[in-house]
Amino acid sequence: MSITLILVVGCLTAVGVYLATSRVLSRIVLGFAVLGHAAVLALLTAGGPAGRAPLADRNPVDEASNPLPQALSLTAIVIAFGLTLFLLALARRQQQLSGDDVVEDDLEDREIAQRGDAAHQPAHGAPDDASGEVQR
Repeated sequence: MSITLILVVGCLTAVGVYLATSRVLSRIVLGFAVLGHAAVLALLTAGGPAGRAPLADRNPVDEASNPLPQALSLTAIVIAFGLTLFLLALARRQQQLSGDDVVEDDLEDREIAQRGDAAHQPAHGAPDDASGEVQR
């Protein structure tokens, strides 16, 4: 049973990463949602087999299930839900501004990167280091 769950977690993670690296915001939102489900399933799988409820003074310690993966799973659910809502708000804003949910390249960033590359290249005939030698 655990091998099946491990394979499912691996498949969910692969699909989530594939979707999250897309340029379409709706796919990015779905990718992070799938990654959140993969994280919860991985935590529950890591918890081991089901045992008795981990209540104090009710069950022996060796028969009780581990409460830590359950608490971490609840935390992962809350974080995934908050991240999904944030990404949905970003996607909605992008759709309002551009009419589409595709993330486009920023032309100003490209120009700044090109200027930075041009500034680091030595000019022809200028000394390229402190020795004063001219590069030809």
